[in-house]
Amino acid sequence: MEIGAAQTILSPEEYISFERKFVPDADTVRHEYVKGKIISMSGASRAHNLISFNIAAELHPQIIDREIEAYIGEMRVGSPTIASYFYPDIVVVSQEPTFEDDVFDTLLNPIVIVEILSPSTEAFDRGEKFSHYRQIESLQEYILVSQDKVNVERFLRRPDEWGYTSFQDLNQKVPIVSIECELSLQRIYQGVTFPE
Repeated sequence: MEIGAAQTILSPEEYISFERKFVPDADTVRHEYVKGKIISMSGASRAHNLISFNIAAELHPQIIDREIEAYIGEMRVGSPTIASYFYPDIVVVSQEPTFEDDVFDTLLNPIVIVEILSPSTEAFDRGEKFSHYRQIESLQEYILVSQDKVNVERFLRRPDEWGYTSFQDLNQKVPIVSIECELSLQRIYQGVTFPE
């Protein structure tokens, strides 16, 4: 996703109201929210879309008969303790999902978040966004997927730190410990063409 310039200052309640008012139109840009500012998110590249679909397809048969739900791109995740809201590329919740209210469009207890990196979002996804995600107590794993080369990075919550592992071989599989699943790099990147 491409990030637009931050716009006006809103309270969390004003942001949620604003987003719910404008999101139903498929042509409307989605917005993330950080410290009172809304950030416009534009469309994704072909590689980004292929990777998102491939990850969802890989996860689906592994979670279908379990108390696990996964959402692609349209489920807002809230971190109310620091008033931020994001749309992860893939978000997974285990057990009973907890939502901010009875509209059921803002998840509060993700266990796994996957972000697909692009040149315009990579620094934000690695830095400030991950800082906000780390404040979500339920989050156990944060996975970053490059779209311009074979590279998947997994951050795993440990008692005192976040462990880091990088996967760069198409023959590897990324274990998702918190939900007892795995992602094949071969499948993640199926159909994706890398730049020369």
